[in-house]
Amino acid sequence: MMNKRKNLGQHFLKSKTIAKSIVSNAKITRNDIVLEIGTGHGILIPYLCKNAKQVFSIEKDQNLHLLAKSNFHDYSNLVLEYGDGFNSNHNFSIFVSNLPYSKSRFAVEWLLQKKFSRAVIMVQKEFAEKLSSSKEHKAISVLANHGFRIKFLMNVKKSNFFPMPKVDSVVILLEQRNTISKALISTVNRVFSYRRKTLQNVLKQFGLNSTSKKRLDELSGGEIIKIAQKIIRI
Repeated sequence: MMNKRKNLGQHFLKSKTIAKSIVSNAKITRNDIVLEIGTGHGILIPYLCKNAKQVFSIEKDQNLHLLAKSNFHDYSNLVLEYGDGFNSNHNFSIFVSNLPYSKSRFAVEWLLQKKFSRAVIMVQKEFAEKLSSSKEHKAISVLANHGFRIKFLMNVKKSNFFPMPKVDSVVILLEQRNTISKALISTVNRVFSYRRKTLQNVLKQFGLNSTSKKRLDELSGGEIIKIAQKIIRI
């Protein structure tokens, strides 16, 4: 079982100090509804439940879900659910998750479409650098910087997890600036599939005219978002 989870990129945080720090950075108040995707062994639950109005914690591994139900049945503001949290329809103001590395990009694109206040997520260090980079253009960094204010919170050494991953992690804070439609996300991703072409040739793929010889790498993230919005309006 553990090997299967390891293949899925699932590594469990074992440091209560880091768990406490993650939750304190979420700045949860009595008015907040918290969504946690990936209950795991429930290391965050006591800290999430301390101040929140309500906590929804969703786990897709049935054994872990049942374990959490037996360990955390006495929290009146906690709802434990079994299933894929990304299919849930809960409204939430705070999102907290130690995601499997393989789900990081999917989770960010999912969050971009949701209305919330802030998210504190643990991701692979390399992914966090890609996300916040304003120099190296990637579709995900353009989208994330348009949708969020991104703040680096802390490094987390790989020795703080079991099984131990091959790389270190970081905890980042995402504060919402703009919600982004699914159509805009997929259009930006499509535009980047032509990244080696000039803007003139990129726009031609979508039936638009331009005389610009610039490449995507020479444009700002904001300019790329505007181009994608223009394509959607066709």
